Amino acid sequence: MFLSRVFGRALSSAAKSEASTAAAANGSVKTIYNPLEQFFEVDRNAEDDTPVVYGRSWKASELRLKSWDDLHKLWYVLLKEKNMLMTQRQMLHAQNLRFPNPERIPKVRKSMCRLKHVLTERAIEEPDPRRSAEMKTMINAM
Repeated sequence: MFLSRVFGRALSSAAKSEASTAAAANGSVKTIYNPLEQFFEVDRNAEDDTPVVYGRSWKASELRLKSWDDLHKLWYVLLKEKNMLMTQRQMLHAQNLRFPNPERIPKVRKSMCRLKHVLTERAIEEPDPRRSAEMKTMINAM
């Protein structure tokens, strides 16, 4: 629903023609992966009237329990979510449409700030000054 509204029927018809061409060539039906789909929310069923409930932002106390690698992965998940929301908001704004659930963007931003704060706390507590400096450089590059 959202992609067809944003890009019109051209994108979906082009994808369908590519899928039918690929299916005819391979003799099987395959789903074509478009990397741009990561920047848009998954379409919901138009008949589904139930509101979508989104989660809350991460608390610093929850983030302190996670490992460095988990926090690093979570940062990129949040970054991807933020990019998806900002892209969706920009596309809807260009079409003079209302952005659904605008409260999601501050939740993602708060989570990112809290995650960065927890990483900075860990860098300050690091006993090795060289490693602490490396961690701080990495955090500031985020």
